[in-house]
Amino acid sequence: MLNRLRLYLRQLGPGLITGAADDDPSGIATYSQAGAQFGFSMLWSLVITLPLMTAIQIVSARIGYVTGQGLAANFKRAFPRPLLLALVGLLLAANTLNIAADIAAMAEAVKLLLGGSAHVYALSFGLASAVMQVFLPYQSYVRWLKWLTLALLAYVGVIVVIGLDWGEVLARTLHPDLQWNRDTLLMLVAVFGTTISPYLFFWQASQEVEDRATGAGEAHTPQEVRQHLRRIKIDTNIGMAFSNLIAFFIMLSTAATLHAAGVTDIQTSAQAVEALRPVAGEHAALLFALGIIGTGMLAVPVLAGSAAYAVAEVAGWRGSLSLKLERGEGRGFYGVIAAATLGGVALCFTPMDPVKELFWSAVFNGVTAVPIMVAMMVLASRPAIMGGHAIGLRLRLMGWLATAVMALTVLALIIA
Repeated sequence: MLNRLRLYLRQLGPGLITGAADDDPSGIATYSQAGAQFGFSMLWSLVITLPLMTAIQIVSARIGYVTGQGLAANFKRAFPRPLLLALVGLLLAANTLNIAADIAAMAEAVKLLLGGSAHVYALSFGLASAVMQVFLPYQSYVRWLKWLTLALLAYVGVIVVIGLDWGEVLARTLHPDLQWNRDTLLMLVAVFGTTISPYLFFWQASQEVEDRATGAGEAHTPQEVRQHLRRIKIDTNIGMAFSNLIAFFIMLSTAATLHAAGVTDIQTSAQAVEALRPVAGEHAALLFALGIIGTGMLAVPVLAGSAAYAVAEVAGWRGSLSLKLERGEGRGFYGVIAAATLGGVALCFTPMDPVKELFWSAVFNGVTAVPIMVAMMVLASRPAIMGGHAIGLRLRLMGWLATAVMALTVLALIIA
């Protein structure tokens, strides 16, 4: 039994980290706003996104592993240069906005605890994140930072403490009472965008390439390839299930506390903190801050790193987190990481409210995900790109279904 558990744990890697990075400050804010605004009636969205996000993440991981190249490099092989530049440009814009929103949220969380200047905190977080990304391997400091994300389990504790009628929760999840108007569609695009995000596609594909290059995912026979593809499936299923479970409890806890108390529009971090008060009391702000800072410091390197992988592949540079800058390696790659991170910091000095910035970054991710998902599905289905490991019928159907759901939701918002 213990040996089997160890075997399963060894199979966890890029999929689990990707799932953890998905519950970033933008996700926390969006799920909290959805619960406060719509109560239990938006919970269904997280049920349907689980199989869809899992399918599209498996597609991205397979492309990276099978081809030995990231998404942008494969786009470069398969599509005209203007389309390639448009897809990577959308990624850069979405990631920079998301970095700005995440750093602003971390700064606001610290200000809530200690007072002082949010701008100073934002600059400090940005510089610290850039320095760690450039000079430390991501895997080395993520081992410490991930413990901060355990603060997110406080949202599970809220549900345990206050108690709920689970029959009602199930009924409202399966039969939501929604008015299909622009506000509903806007929230749905935000939930989809923070759950099925472009930066996660690029990140997981590139991490599979990294694993393969270091020998962790190296395979020499068709049987070894099939075994690794099964590992990708297990890893991604677990990572996405963890991500969506936490998201479900965040939305459920704000629905059961804030919405029930008549707070239907979260304008500040202080209002979001109130969702944790039933379980944390006077320590609610501390738990909220730990969750925001932990997930933010995990997500910002993923956001900046996925942008750097894409730009490096387009430009023909070497791109890897294992490159040593002190040896003169990866200057362009690490330059993009620093530019994306500090560019996000610069956006923190705009007058936009951090909570709203988090929400709108999720909406923008939802819109930009659509063309990138279409390009991924075309690639993954081509034997010329994937050889004998093009995706099968079941994964192809689920991937196109995820793409269609995203596209139709965005289209409905545009015409609403």
